[in-house]
Amino acid sequence: MNDDKDFDEFIKNLQKKIDIIEEKVYSKKVINEYKNPTNFGIIKISDAYGEVKGPCGDTMKITLSLKNKKIIKGLFWTDGCGATIACGNMLMKIIKNKTIDEVSSISKEELIKILDGLPKEHLHCAKLAVDTLKDAINNLKKNDIK
Repeated sequence: MNDDKDFDEFIKNLQKKIDIIEEKVYSKKVINEYKNPTNFGIIKISDAYGEVKGPCGDTMKITLSLKNKKIIKGLFWTDGCGATIACGNMLMKIIKNKTIDEVSSISKEELIKILDGLPKEHLHCAKLAVDTLKDAINNLKKNDIK
C-alpha cells in the first residue's frame, strides 16, 4: 500500500515540474488550448475537408460544416504535439460563425499573436494549422465548381 502512495506522490511531483517548465516555454493561452481542446475530432459528414502533413511529420485534418455560407462548426484532428493542438483548437475558435471569404486571409502570424506567441521551434505548428484550413477551403471551392 505504501508503494502506491509513493508512486502517486512521485507522479504528482513530476507533473508539477512539467507544469513549471511548460509555463516558462508556452503562453497561458497555448497551455490552456492544448490541455483543454474543445474542437478536437472529425465531423463525419462535413462540407469541407483538408489534410496536410507538416515539415516535422505532424499531420492535421480539418473538417468544416457550413450553413448559409458561414462556418457553423469546425473540428481538427492531429497526431502532433501540444503546440499543434493549441494552434488547431484556437484556429477553429477563430473561424466559427465566419464566412469562407472572411477566414481565407487568416495568417500564421495572426494565429501566433492570438495565442500570445509560440517558441521559435514551434512556429511551424501555426503554419500547419493555417495551411490545413486553406486546403479545406480549396477543396470546398473545387467541389462547388462541379
